[in-house]
Formats: sequence, structure tokens, C-alpha cells
Amino acid sequence: MNDEGVIKFNCQWTSSAPLEEIWIRDLNVWRNKFYHLGLIGVNEDGIGFGNISIRFRKNEFIISGSGTGRFKELTEEHYALVTDYNVKKNAICSTGSIMASSESLTHAMIYEHASDVHAVIHVHHLKLWRKLLNTLPATAENIEYGTPEMAKEIGRLFREQKLSQHRIFAMAGHSDGIICFGKDLPQAAELLLHEFGEVTN
Repeated sequence: MNDEGVIKFNCQWTSSAPLEEIWIRDLNVWRNKFYHLGLIGVNEDGIGFGNISIRFRKNEFIISGSGTGRFKELTEEHYALVTDYNVKKNAICSTGSIMASSESLTHAMIYEHASDVHAVIHVHHLKLWRKLLNTLPATAENIEYGTPEMAKEIGRLFREQKLSQHRIFAMAGHSDGIICFGKDLPQAAELLLHEFGEVTN
């Protein structure tokens, strides 16, 4: 069964007014670019893929909402603010007019393990994914996305595979899935676009 886009955590979502436009302005610039490159979008089954986030304060972060890959352009209504998380309880707390992305726990663990990181980007691209699997850190094949096991796997990559230096990895158990991060959106995007260019030029 294809479980792409399925929420696998306990999402304690408090529906609220859309987030402030100024909060998501830069996110949208980059999200639109990745959408037009096909790195964020919708698969043949009509299920959206890919997401993007920025640190808001401390370990809180703003992330594109669940299933938003199918939209060409996003607005404030398509982003959620993750205010808390608990890996042991497999739980996320979020506010906004949409539920947080199914990858929120993964983003949370990156922010937790790297205090200098303020942006995380998750995309899908088969050719790049295959390249990264053989050259850079990768999660184990038996680890599914959006689970406590994936959250713990992120910690292992930081400890054992120098993820803080590479800042990009493939999700072996999540076909085509790639995550990169940086001190801000431009740095994370530059890294991703460089790797993307290596397999498409």
C-alpha cells in the first residue's frame, strides 16, 4: 500500500486563524521554486509530496501543511506552526488553519539536534535520491517516514554519519525522499540546488 502523505503521528491540532503572511513570505518564495522544478508536487495517485519549514522560536517551527504538494501556490492558510512535539508519544502539537505535514517529527529532530539550523527542505527526486544513497548519509531502509523510529534515526545520523557537516541525506525507506537543511533558507536551498544540478545538467 502506498502510504505517501499519510499522517502517522498523533497530531494535536488547534485550528486557528491563518498564520501571519510575513511569517511565510520567504518560505513561499522557495517553496514555489521547488514546486516548479518538480521537487515538491503531486504524484500519479494525486497525493502531494514535499514540504518546507523554518525555525520560528526555540524548537517551534513553521511548516507547509499536510497534502499541500498538490497546490501550485500556497497562502498563509497552507502553513502550520508546530509548537511542541514528543517523540516517545509520537505526538505533534500545532496551530493554524491546516494540519502540520506528515514529516513534522523529522523536521523537529533536525532543529533539536542542530541549534544553528533555521530551515529544512524535504523533496522527492528519483535520480538524485539514488545518487545520495551511495554517497552521503542515508536512513536505514526499514525506517518509515513520519514515525518515532525516523526521528530516532535522525539522531543516529547526527551522531554516526556527520550529518551536521553534510546537511543533506536520503531516506532509504522513503522512495525518492531527500532532506536538506541550513542556517537559513538560501543556504539550504543552495545545497539542494547544487546536488540537483549535478544529476540534471
